[in-house]
Amino acid sequence: MSITAKSQKSNISSPNLESMTTHTDGSLSTLGAELVYKQDASGRYLSFFWHQSDVPRELGTTENSQILNIEQIVNDDNGNQTFVPVDASGYLQKLQQILTNLVPEKYQCWFSYHQHWLEFELVISPIMPKLGSPATEVLVMGRLLQISAQKPKLKQSSPQIRQLNPTLRSQKHQQLINQVTKNLVRTLNLDIIWQQAVDSLGSALQVERCIIFPYQFPNSSVKGFAEYHHPKLSPIQELEIDLDSEPGFAQALTNLVPVVIESPIHPQFQPQKILVVATCHQEQPNGLIAITLCDECYPLTDLEMKVAKELADHLGTTIAHATLYQELEIARQQAEEATRRKSEFLANVSHELRTPLNGMMGFLKLILDGMADDPQEQREFLEEAYGSSVYLHEIINDILDIAKIEAGKIDLELRSVLLDEIFCDVEGFIRPQAEGKNLSLQMQKPDTCDEIIINGDYQRLKQVMLNLLGNALKFTHEGGITVSAEVVRKKVTFQEQQFPGMVRVRVADTGIGVSLDKQDKLFQLFSQVDGSRTRQYGGTGLGLAISQKLIEAMGGEVNFYSLGEGLGSTVTFTVPLYQQPVLLSHSDSDSSD
Repeated sequence: MSITAKSQKSNISSPNLESMTTHTDGSLSTLGAELVYKQDASGRYLSFFWHQSDVPRELGTTENSQILNIEQIVNDDNGNQTFVPVDASGYLQKLQQILTNLVPEKYQCWFSYHQHWLEFELVISPIMPKLGSPATEVLVMGRLLQISAQKPKLKQSSPQIRQLNPTLRSQKHQQLINQVTKNLVRTLNLDIIWQQAVDSLGSALQVERCIIFPYQFPNSSVKGFAEYHHPKLSPIQELEIDLDSEPGFAQALTNLVPVVIESPIHPQFQPQKILVVATCHQEQPNGLIAITLCDECYPLTDLEMKVAKELADHLGTTIAHATLYQELEIARQQAEEATRRKSEFLANVSHELRTPLNGMMGFLKLILDGMADDPQEQREFLEEAYGSSVYLHEIINDILDIAKIEAGKIDLELRSVLLDEIFCDVEGFIRPQAEGKNLSLQMQKPDTCDEIIINGDYQRLKQVMLNLLGNALKFTHEGGITVSAEVVRKKVTFQEQQFPGMVRVRVADTGIGVSLDKQDKLFQLFSQVDGSRTRQYGGTGLGLAISQKLIEAMGGEVNFYSLGEGLGSTVTFTVPLYQQPVLLSHSDSDSSD
């Protein structure tokens, strides 16, 4: 037997709650409503207040119990909710819709409580979040309409738009488009746009699942990035679709028209049909939207397919604009960072230029002023001035090399070069410096029957090795440096010419090393790992960057390895072999010994 709202009016009233002084939840009682509660997006009660002047005994209350709070009405002895909507899925969809659109709505809903059913008229309002954050909670106020001892028969939900005449249906479609596009233009953050798109479409269309897949030509697969799904379903947001195995997705991308897939390949979509629509900008696809279809939605009318296409076009344009903005923002940040690095670099280099120049001027001035006591001291002054001039010349060469590299005008004379010849020249220049710092220097070459001939520019290869060994000497205080080479028998092609293999040269030291988080800066132009190191050790910090560009221009590559500060460093570079040498095996070496 049901009690109508009219018969309840004399028994159940809603007094002025603000005048009450004894209540459980004062924060909700002051709102002046009969039923007030807060929930999160999953339907979990955060607080609850229900006041009636005479709550029926059949609801499990006493005569004096006029206020029901969250402890009394939400949880039973097992901790389960006892005040729940009969149509839980529809109720949760309504919550999701309101949290997405941020617009309060009226909603008439049946609730079950202690084997009784109560119908309420509710006003559900989103609790506005901080700027830029999504809404996650709602405030619900309502009044009781009727109580029934029998479970009410709920009407089967069907697409409301289809029940309207064509004119109203067209208006509803336009409202849907306006609603979705309005949410999209609020931000240019691409990640937020992806999620807002599926949330708006999913809640507005009241579908069980909606996934969006970014696409970039000519990829052969797409991976889900954002998803809206009914709470009872498990998420499949990172679902990956092979376009060759799923022709419906490929067809939507190719023809740029909506496609209905009858038998989706992924088990999470079965046995439902899905609508696949490509988002595009200037006839170029940039994404796919997959929406599940219920039986009441299918088959889709021409108007509905047109609306789907229009929505996808709006979304595609928004995605393109957001992508362009993102690229411009990244380019702006990179330009600012490059400007900052160049300014810092110029400040350091100006100091490096002044230091040897001041040294040259100082020693020459001493000689001109006759401050040298004898020819031997005069010669020492000249040698110091010459050393400063050599250092200044090296800095200027580095700067000129960087200028040529940035302008793309680096000139190389590629020809056959003897590896032994480069090793001998470099060793003759570096060994006295290593011995002056009490460091060991080992030069190890592969065991071969003939000479190792590489393809490269002799002067530039020598410059690279001097750069790498100079760095190793500068940052090594004890121990030593080892230079080794090995032949890699793997054919390579460079500038349309095939070479029989590569030579890998390795320069390892026992120096100060580089921390793992700073190693990515080593090869950046105008970027130095640590400004304090530059002040302590001197130099422009361009050696590795120049070496990398030169080796890449000769068809090789440069790599840097260090386990961390204080653990030494290893730099390797490769150069194409001009011809394959005959390597000695271990047995050959033993027999010759």
